[in-house]
Amino acid sequence: MKIIKVHDFNYTKEVDFKKIQLHLKKRIKLSPISENEVKTCAGVDLAYWEEENQSFGTCSIIVIDYHSKEVIEKVCSVGKINVPYVAGYLAFRELPLIIEAAEKLTVEPDVFLFDGNGFLHYNHIGIATHASFFLNKATIGIAKTYLKIQNHDFIMPENEVGAFSDIIINGTVYGRAVRTMKNVKPVFLSCGNYIDLNSSFEIMMKLINEESRLPIPVRLADLETHRLRKKFKSD
Repeated sequence: MKIIKVHDFNYTKEVDFKKIQLHLKKRIKLSPISENEVKTCAGVDLAYWEEENQSFGTCSIIVIDYHSKEVIEKVCSVGKINVPYVAGYLAFRELPLIIEAAEKLTVEPDVFLFDGNGFLHYNHIGIATHASFFLNKATIGIAKTYLKIQNHDFIMPENEVGAFSDIIINGTVYGRAVRTMKNVKPVFLSCGNYIDLNSSFEIMMKLINEESRLPIPVRLADLETHRLRKKFKSD
């Protein structure tokens, strides 16, 4: 898969991280896409560990057929993490491994779903949004925990499958708390880029089964990163 080089990753200061995010923010395009346009989709997840005071990470990308839900391709990457963790700028740590894995794809997914946030972010540039500029594909963020912004709490959706409440801060819809399974905690959905919230919701819900509150490709990527972390740590 061809990757667009948007910027380098030799930055380590928060002021540089923020400057890049604010620049990319101007290029976000949230517009609807038709389900007819979606034939394949990919789940993206990362896992980390420490060895001898050095951080390591692995990324898994799993592509499935949107309609049959069958796995078409899976790729991974592994390596040292050289960018320090700074709250709100996690993408700068994760993207090098995501890009390395995505470059191995022979199938170009129509939509990428990330275990993380997109527009639901302090600067609207969570990992799903940030990655979209490199991948040049529609992206969706699905987070397992809520990122509180400006001390704003979300409204818990009704305990029914498909129930949701939009997360609106100062008149802007940042994302959506969604109940994907009854009697299970909601997930936090947000647009990444090149797609709107309703389209993101429809696609995510079509990818939910009884095994998890997460959409199928994200869950598969999550399971794979845990397997890979165990493998690489033992190696």
